[in-house]
Amino acid sequence: MYLSAKPVRISNGGLTVHVPSHGSQFERSVRPYARRDDEHMMEPVTRVEILHGDVANLPPCNFRHSIPAVIFSTAVTGNAFHEFSEIIIPLFLTCRHLRSQLKFVTTDRNASWIQKYSGILNRLSDYEALNLDDGSVHCFPGAVVGLRYHDILALNTSDVPAGYSIREFRQFLRESYDVKIKNVHEIEKLQKPILILISRNHTRKFLNEDAVVELAQELGFQVVRAGTDAMSNLELLAKMLSSCNVLAGVHGAGLTNEIFLPDGAVVFQVVPLGLDWPSTHYFNIPATAMDLQYLEYKIEPKESSLSEAYRLDDPVIVDPGSVLRSGGTKQRGLCISMAKM
Repeated sequence: MYLSAKPVRISNGGLTVHVPSHGSQFERSVRPYARRDDEHMMEPVTRVEILHGDVANLPPCNFRHSIPAVIFSTAVTGNAFHEFSEIIIPLFLTCRHLRSQLKFVTTDRNASWIQKYSGILNRLSDYEALNLDDGSVHCFPGAVVGLRYHDILALNTSDVPAGYSIREFRQFLRESYDVKIKNVHEIEKLQKPILILISRNHTRKFLNEDAVVELAQELGFQVVRAGTDAMSNLELLAKMLSSCNVLAGVHGAGLTNEIFLPDGAVVFQVVPLGLDWPSTHYFNIPATAMDLQYLEYKIEPKESSLSEAYRLDDPVIVDPGSVLRSGGTKQRGLCISMAKM
């Protein structure tokens, strides 16, 4: 992350930031994505060159702005977990204290991502995200290149300029999507508690999903199956989840939507073989910080479809973590068959 309190000139589609300097000239580069410690995630992120040079040699301004720019990449998109953990929450950490007086400049521009999260972006900035691909030079009184990042779906209050926590972020989301319900006590008047079941079509899916739904209904739940289509419209999804008592699903990006649940709601995660660590750190620990109740079910080897393809003494079954650590690919077809939920 790079911060300039000096005036800057941004050119080359947002990929070059010129900073006036009366001293020695130097340059550095920043890839404006939050996970700077993960080389795999950073690979598709284009570098932004920051050039400190003599004022006389700076490119002339085509457009002048009175508020600072925040430059970030939208190269790593398409997965809700990474989008929230590594772009949306870092944007909140970086920008919320500026009180919407900033302009976003996106690199590796993804117009569909910007549209998908327009409700959040419009809440963080009073201005549309700039597209500088026309070759023009934009001048700003300051700039931030890259985003703050604390941890997985996390905000560390002591490290935020205005002291924001995950609670303030969840309230910010409610305001962004005009969600009124804040806790489960406000939905107790419903005749039946609502359970939203994340329905997956490929890997890590319930092979007996109909039986799971039937059992939940017998237990008194009104069950809503949420597939890919339901997860794509954030405005509708936020309102749907705000009236939900339980969000249930197998470990995967869909559980990131726990972030929209009302306080006191339950997150029920099914943990596949070998995924204890990510299940705990991606969704268990964040759920607790969000004032949610967390439950999990760790499947037994015989409940996994892997038991049909491998012997029960195969490393894929008895020590799947070792297979993952060695770069094995045997778990890619992991599915789950559960008798009860």
